[in-house]
Amino acid sequence: MRAITASRAERLPIGEISRLSGVNIETIRYYERIKMLPAPQRTASGRRVYGTTELRMLAFIRRSRELGFSLNEIRALLRLGAPGRASCSEVKVIATHHLEDIRAKLSDLRKLERLLAKTVARCSGKKVPNCPVLDILRRASPLHL
Repeated sequence: MRAITASRAERLPIGEISRLSGVNIETIRYYERIKMLPAPQRTASGRRVYGTTELRMLAFIRRSRELGFSLNEIRALLRLGAPGRASCSEVKVIATHHLEDIRAKLSDLRKLERLLAKTVARCSGKKVPNCPVLDILRRASPLHL
């Protein structure tokens, strides 16, 4: 985010806050609809305007999403991060749960990699009536149970 003057920072249009935060305009509107962001101030003509608080929130949300946190987890982190309310132990609980989810996904991906590697190794690459890769995909399909 580039530095902006304080007076100008309190009246940023949605396109500018989108550019500065790296969050798509439609995503900003979505975050407003689901109450991740407070309703913005409006100009006399009804255009949304934002300040530095919203800019910081959007940057926080974007980074949290990059790290794979769910919207509910981010909502909880935002509540905990309010001035005077931050509790490292509560944040740690959320982050620990997220870390456990990531580790479980990594374990599943390693199992998937081993299975697919074995299956691909069995594939001759020639025209044959039975393809090991297609066979394993058919077995997992609900149509072939």
